[in-house]
Amino acid sequence: MEVALLSFSSSLSPLCHNRTLTLSPKLSKSPNHPRLLTIRSAVSRSKKEETVETVKSHLENCHLLAAINYKGLTVKQFQDLRRTLPDTTKLVVAKNTLVIKAIEGTKWEALKPCMKGMNAWLFVQTDEIPSAIKPYRSFQKERKLEDNDFAGAVFEGKFYAPDNFKALETMPTRAEVYAKMLGALQSPAINLVSTLQAPAIEVIMVLKAYVKKLEDESNAA
Repeated sequence: MEVALLSFSSSLSPLCHNRTLTLSPKLSKSPNHPRLLTIRSAVSRSKKEETVETVKSHLENCHLLAAINYKGLTVKQFQDLRRTLPDTTKLVVAKNTLVIKAIEGTKWEALKPCMKGMNAWLFVQTDEIPSAIKPYRSFQKERKLEDNDFAGAVFEGKFYAPDNFKALETMPTRAEVYAKMLGALQSPAINLVSTLQAPAIEVIMVLKAYVKKLEDESNAA
């Protein structure tokens, strides 16, 4: 901002007549400047709200949410990691406090035990859990990032600590579940009861497959 001051007369010198003086005031760089603090506060609040909304949007079609300890990772390593991930996964860096705010009152609250340290968040938006986790495991092994392990994850409302990740990484594929469950539906009742005791997602997957099988048979008839 510039302010022009016009001097119409001067008792000091005639050269001062019609002189134009231009002033360029500067905002104080002091952190105590109230206007500067207000602007910074508004920007900071806006960014935080945007981050919370981003997390919420990624959770809409999420099957698994995992925390990864990213302390020490470089920007280039993050870029390389993102390139290895399939389209069905999203990697987001966000403060624990903002993620807690986004998951409050949802099944993802079970993730709170790993809300410490520096976390990156892996949103898996497919029911093929092992194939979604594998790219990071491979990246971690290739780059020798033993300290940058999973801090925890939530799947079907249940919290999985790092020691329990083997259960997630060895889950059967959709094709394997279909074969197992469809076979069980055609087996004696005792096998069907055993099958229905499997995790809910497996039961849902086989029922969908069974419905599709009936539809295909009906269309072929």
